[in-house]
Amino acid sequence: MRRGILLLFIAALSILAACGGAGDNSSEEESKGTVTFGLNNWAENIAVSNMWKVILEEKGYDIELKSMEKAPVWAGISQGDLDVAAEVWLPATDKPLYEEYKDDLKLHKTWYEGTGLGLVVPSYMDITSIEELNQNKEELGLEQIVGIDPGASLMEMSRTALEEYDLNYELVDSSGPAMMSELKKAYEKEEPIIVTLWNPHWAFAEYDLKYLEDPKKVYGEADDIYYMTRTDFEEDHPEIVEWMNKWKMDDDSLGSLMATIKEADDAESGAKQWIEENQELVSEWTE
Repeated sequence: MRRGILLLFIAALSILAACGGAGDNSSEEESKGTVTFGLNNWAENIAVSNMWKVILEEKGYDIELKSMEKAPVWAGISQGDLDVAAEVWLPATDKPLYEEYKDDLKLHKTWYEGTGLGLVVPSYMDITSIEELNQNKEELGLEQIVGIDPGASLMEMSRTALEEYDLNYELVDSSGPAMMSELKKAYEKEEPIIVTLWNPHWAFAEYDLKYLEDPKKVYGEADDIYYMTRTDFEEDHPEIVEWMNKWKMDDDSLGSLMATIKEADDAESGAKQWIEENQELVSEWTE
């Protein structure tokens, strides 16, 4: 009798263990894994990377964002240490990085068309061209051009601009947020300032700014923005590539995303709010 009860007890435990194992396997099947985005500290890059973080996490992925300068992002994608980078400016701005790494990554479709970048000043400054900077230096009372991350292509172009226009100014390495902080302080006091800036960027909605004309075309023509992945990413996550290939934004949609994030003072919560307000657009990409 006791032996029979013992055998029944063991059988029951075996059934429970099997059920538990099946439950574990189901949980594993539901998990879609971790996807790592590499991003540099540009306002639109932070915005769209956080936007995709929210979108993909709602689809069942675990998303990790790694912030670094642009060159390490390219290296990380090419080495397979990063999965996705949302921002590639071509044919001009990121050409050196693309030429170096293009054989070890996958470039995907354009999601924004017609960028701009160069030296920017507030519109209240009585100057219109890079060529006028030296002759107006004493009147402007400036010694420096406030830059961003030293490894950014925009900074390399700006160093070339110093040489091509023989500018008697120092280009100061900084970061996107630090540069914007300096611009904000000068703008509020209506003081002169020169910064390296680009669009799309929320600054052009916040402040009345202008690009200095670049007759020597140091900063090139307008770029389009693509996204890139490690070479075998599409094999692992074809649905993400399908969604991101349908992703399109313009000045209105991207500007409103950046503005919402800026007002929220938190990139992820701002992105979540924007997605809730623009669900129809997001659905066009992911359905």
